[in-house]
Amino acid sequence: MDQDRNEMTGIILSGGKNLRMGQNKAFLRIEGVPIIQRTFDLFRTLFREIIVVTNPSDQERYLQFGVKVFTDLVPDAGALGGLYTGLFYSSFFHSFVAACDMPHLNRSVIEYLMQKKEGYDVILPETKDGLEPLHAVYSKNCVAPIRSLLGEQKTRIIDLFPFVRVNVVGPHELFSLDPSMKSFVNLNTPDDVTRYQKDHISHE
Repeated sequence: MDQDRNEMTGIILSGGKNLRMGQNKAFLRIEGVPIIQRTFDLFRTLFREIIVVTNPSDQERYLQFGVKVFTDLVPDAGALGGLYTGLFYSSFFHSFVAACDMPHLNRSVIEYLMQKKEGYDVILPETKDGLEPLHAVYSKNCVAPIRSLLGEQKTRIIDLFPFVRVNVVGPHELFSLDPSMKSFVNLNTPDDVTRYQKDHISHE
């Protein structure tokens, strides 16, 4: 089993304040299973190492899963700060990074992005909604430029891209792997959850 896993780290960013949802999004149950459990189950088949970056108050909740859990090295630095922490602690040169609120991560899509990593520091999809920086592959070469950006109080992941080698994977490349683009659905608010559940029932 272990030899089938990739020499990469799977990083889950779960350090948001969850203000819009009112609860930790990672533990929302979708079809009876917490999103975070679905992600762990997939990542365990793909990666030799799994890291969760979360808030100090939530750290204990993740330890039960037998993964590495870290809190932000730079507090209150948004998604870029979470990315920095995950890449800093990762054991491998490349990592796949995902948000904690994506219930339909797709193995084929992730593997396709991983295959595109040679010669690049960021491999990220682009959908009709734009770039997807919280569903992307990053290299250790990103750590130093992120540290510089955080020192300038910049917290958007896209601020990193001019300083590293980026490979954007367009929707036409992903369509055959995930025609509905469900991979990139994320649930930020109670309305998102209600809409998702209605859509799911209507497609049963």
